[in-house]
Amino acid sequence: MRVKRITIMALIVALFGLTGAKVSALWPLQQSDTTVPTPSPVFVFPHQEFTNQTTVAPESQLMLDRLSLRLQNNPNDFEASLLKGLLLFQLGGLTDAITELRGLSKRAPKFQLVHLILGDLLLARFDQLDSLGSRALQESVSREQQLRLQQLQTEAKARLQGYFSSVDGVRIPRGLMTLSDKIKNALVVDKKKNRLYVYRNNGPGLPPELVDDFYIVLGKQPGDKMREGDLKTPSGVYFITSYLPDEKLPPLYGRGAFPVNYPNEFDRRQEKTGTGIWLHGTDKSLYSRPPLDSEGCVVLTNEEFSRIAQYVEIGKTPVIISESVDWISSREWFDQNIEVQAALETWRQSWEKTHLDTYLKMYSEDFWTKGHNNGSWGAYKKQVFSGKTFQKIDLSDISLLNYPQEDPQRPMVVANFVQHYRSNNFNGDMAKRLYMVKEHGDWKVLYEGKQ
Repeated sequence: MRVKRITIMALIVALFGLTGAKVSALWPLQQSDTTVPTPSPVFVFPHQEFTNQTTVAPESQLMLDRLSLRLQNNPNDFEASLLKGLLLFQLGGLTDAITELRGLSKRAPKFQLVHLILGDLLLARFDQLDSLGSRALQESVSREQQLRLQQLQTEAKARLQGYFSSVDGVRIPRGLMTLSDKIKNALVVDKKKNRLYVYRNNGPGLPPELVDDFYIVLGKQPGDKMREGDLKTPSGVYFITSYLPDEKLPPLYGRGAFPVNYPNEFDRRQEKTGTGIWLHGTDKSLYSRPPLDSEGCVVLTNEEFSRIAQYVEIGKTPVIISESVDWISSREWFDQNIEVQAALETWRQSWEKTHLDTYLKMYSEDFWTKGHNNGSWGAYKKQVFSGKTFQKIDLSDISLLNYPQEDPQRPMVVANFVQHYRSNNFNGDMAKRLYMVKEHGDWKVLYEGKQ
């Protein structure tokens, strides 16, 4: 039995050598390090005891059914296969778990985490398993491989916590309020969970529906991006601006990239700097990377980058990036929509009816737009209104997106719409964007400009 155990460990070490040819290029060792920190245990599931069960708990069965459905819809959903193997192990099905992960290791040979967990499950036939990367294995590999084990443990923890604490479809991200009929899907990033959620637009008056989710890699440094080179992923409301195919990119970006419009109008107002924040793939020599390993971009595996492409429309798809997603009920979702849409309608009507005082009261003291602040905007609009005998203003294709809250006492919404303007001396249509903030109980316009 001891011979089998040693043989299994030798195979795991060999797999690290075969699958990690370019690991040092992407995760270089710090030359000043002289010791390898002891990895903290990463339990496969929140509890440590894994016993055979004659019945499956309803929540476990629900999760198993969800993973099986994911694999039914997409047999190449490698993460779903990995998590299914772990869940089978938790439920006492060691043989079934090994079978699942063996098949996955053949379909995704570069997925190093699979090899590590498969090796752990093989060792579990001889020893009790309570963490990823057994201590005996950690003592059998080189210093560089021990550090790589730590990275895999961190990745495993991020994947497990992100997926097994994921929403059940009942709650809704606060950020997704109203989506225009022309927007089919929206992307929501939860930085704390290293998770990207895809929501489908179900039409006017209906909450969006969760249709997919992914493990993602974020910037090396936590927190909101403030300046170029700080290695942080920004938080805010952004939009996919273009697509860059892999043949036009260095190998690091994998199968392609979707740039977003960072810095947006609000970022520039806060004097944030830096460019080149993308959703992109992974170096093709690898399968995945540790949770905090990019220079600020949102990184997916290449297979999942290809999968997410079906949900993306250039110039339309919003990407809401939050430190931590705020989940709300359907009732709260309806209430916040009604409140903000009513404020937007008050703004439209006061403008159309040239009620100057009511209209200007809709603007924050901190308002800005190109060439104007609150004071100069009031003087400009007073002059414009004096020349109008009639105005007809309609709004279409309205989208409302809650901005990730920096100040809970001053929530902010990004309103995108097409403005149809008719008057006695000017006609025109414009794709417009407002930033609206709630001040002392009232919604006011903080920014106004073209999309």
